Amino acid sequence: MSTAASTETNANADDGSSNTRVALLQFKVTEDKATNQATARSFLRQAHEKGASLVVLPEIWNSPYATTAFGEYAESLPAMGFQYKYDGKDDDPLSACPSAKILFEAAVNYKIHIIGGSIPEIDTNGNIYNTCLCISPEGKVVGKHRKVHLFDIDVPGGITFRESDTLSPGNTMTAFDAGESFGSVGVGICYDIRFPEYAMLLTKKHMCNLLVYPGAFNMTTGPAHWELLQKARAVDNQCFVLTASPARTEEPNDGEEGKYKHYTAWGHSTVINPWGEVVGTCGAEEDIVVVDLAMGDVARMREGIPTFSQKRDDMYKLTES
Repeated sequence: MSTAASTETNANADDGSSNTRVALLQFKVTEDKATNQATARSFLRQAHEKGASLVVLPEIWNSPYATTAFGEYAESLPAMGFQYKYDGKDDDPLSACPSAKILFEAAVNYKIHIIGGSIPEIDTNGNIYNTCLCISPEGKVVGKHRKVHLFDIDVPGGITFRESDTLSPGNTMTAFDAGESFGSVGVGICYDIRFPEYAMLLTKKHMCNLLVYPGAFNMTTGPAHWELLQKARAVDNQCFVLTASPARTEEPNDGEEGKYKHYTAWGHSTVINPWGEVVGTCGAEEDIVVVDLAMGDVARMREGIPTFSQKRDDMYKLTES
């Protein structure tokens, strides 16, 4: 069972009774699903002990990040609006998704909002998605995001990866209401952050105070673009941006390779404020980034630089299909 280091920041949190403490969970992912589940359970407990009211897990936390692995580790996930209730007497409604059950139990037991990173999801037609469940403190699915933009890239001298070899893309924009403390929260997954239109539409439609992206950037794209893209989305939308990455695991030595091709995550889970400043981050190792968000910064930014009311709809327009 893992015990994380903790990087804690008070981002000049506003006075008041609302708990605006967030925790980003950055932990190592292995080829053993049960180990990954135990690690997630431990990190969720630690986040609760640190007083977080909104917790974010990393992308693909129950499975190796390998297209050939997704089918083996995939689970059947509940739909939007699902309410978890289990008294131990009847059949467990989450028996087909033990990874998701960990999230529901933590949300209910700790009375916290959980943005569940992502796990491979398989539907009744055999399609596999990279899916994030957003769960309320009452154990209700208030958001279900299937990664919209699949990670298909070929960087010469860097990395080649094709999620579309296995995954299907989602087709919905995801936001939910996280109550008085945080308001509207928009959700994307990893590669979704590269598409400003998605974030801008989310914010236009839902006036998001937070944009949250579980993600697993790599050793090619991470150093170049991870923090840059977060700052861009924060300034574009004048809101907080939160990202949670798996912790880095080093390339195995020759002869020690596992069943699946190794993927080295960049790490550096981060919180960016509406001014584009880093207010919480960590390195590549296992960690929990804890930040008290100054939610008043969102309104102050939007009032001081009122770009939402200054857009030229007579010249250009961003619309949802």
